[in-house]
Amino acid sequence: MDFDWCITSFNRAAEDITGISWSEAMGRKCSEVFRSSMCGESCALQQTVKTGKPVIGKTGYIINSGGNRIPISTSTAALRNAEGVLIGAAETFRDLSEVETLRNELQGKYRVADLTSRSHLLLQIFEVLPAIAASQSTVLILGETGTGKELMARSIHSLSPRARNPFIAVNCGALPDTLLESELFGYKTGAFTGANKDKPGRFALAKGGTIFLDEIGEVSPALQIRLLRILQERTYEPLGATRSETADVRVIVATNKDLAEQISKGLFREDLYYRINVVRVAMPPLRKRKEDIPLLVEQFIQRFNHLQQKNVQGVAAEALSLLMAYEWPGNIRELENAIERAFILCNGGYISIGHLPEDLTAHVPSAGINSPIRSAHDTLDTQAILAAVRRNGCNRMAAAKDLGIHKTTLFRKIKKLGITLPEQDGRSDPASIQ
Repeated sequence: MDFDWCITSFNRAAEDITGISWSEAMGRKCSEVFRSSMCGESCALQQTVKTGKPVIGKTGYIINSGGNRIPISTSTAALRNAEGVLIGAAETFRDLSEVETLRNELQGKYRVADLTSRSHLLLQIFEVLPAIAASQSTVLILGETGTGKELMARSIHSLSPRARNPFIAVNCGALPDTLLESELFGYKTGAFTGANKDKPGRFALAKGGTIFLDEIGEVSPALQIRLLRILQERTYEPLGATRSETADVRVIVATNKDLAEQISKGLFREDLYYRINVVRVAMPPLRKRKEDIPLLVEQFIQRFNHLQQKNVQGVAAEALSLLMAYEWPGNIRELENAIERAFILCNGGYISIGHLPEDLTAHVPSAGINSPIRSAHDTLDTQAILAAVRRNGCNRMAAAKDLGIHKTTLFRKIKKLGITLPEQDGRSDPASIQ
């Protein structure tokens, strides 16, 4: 291109990718030929002309002659004559269609509905999820707080024949029984003081769709009887009603409690348990699917970039090492909060260790944070050793066995990395020796 952004040279590869012949392209504005996402302020050629510096591997897309969107990788360079005077700029671009297709195929293997994972624990669930969604059976989702139980419920709904109808979520632990009952079943005018008009409950609002009852373990035994009737007879009565209404809904419930233990304590009805435990899905905690952490972090960064209008590129290697080594007692929700907190401190570039919450960085030696010499591998080793020592009640021998290394190797690493261990020694504690 010359300084008027008109094409002065167009080779065979450019013809093949754009579907435009050399004769059609010559002399035309490059924006007319390429119709690229990088035209205008994002133009790599303009950047090269202004700075004299090349742009390497910038990605975007062009629209070919058939109107199809073609993903490309482009690089630019300044054109100078024999005297070194700038006379224009050259651009080379590569068709990434095959790469994009392969990427989409790989993502498809790890993604079902709104769920994304590379963990074999979740991939096993992904295989049967379409069959679960296609049935009308009640689903019980188990898992710790923050493992994504509601997201799993939404995914089952979106894959089901009821996907076009409402998905209604109710947190049963957030309301007292009196309010929860009217919230679920609704009420008729005059049912109680202040009931001046009919109000439909969540079961009515979810008609034809799915109702998700989160924290089902928090429901009182009295209200459990009414839920049991809905599951058995598919009918319910709003407060103050004189006749029953049909519950045309798919029921999905979730809990982070051990319902078998709740039954033994008399806090949960055994007959209701058997009604909801038709199809059971167990969501693994994040500490058992750490291979998903980079994937989840990437998703959170994309979302927060969009919400906060920032351009955070990713996570530095040392910071990612800390994220991988942390045990995440709050699971995915805690990871999301950590990335959101990092966005407050990081205005662009890469999230570093200094942007992460103190819960993650508290046990890292100061040299690990401030010294550029400390590698990501050393940081990861530090966190892994500290986590193993804590898991084994400060028993160094048990920690070495947990890590799969000899005790002398562990002591050498502790000394090399400058790790300060708790003064407590767990060797005398029989419970710490497995």
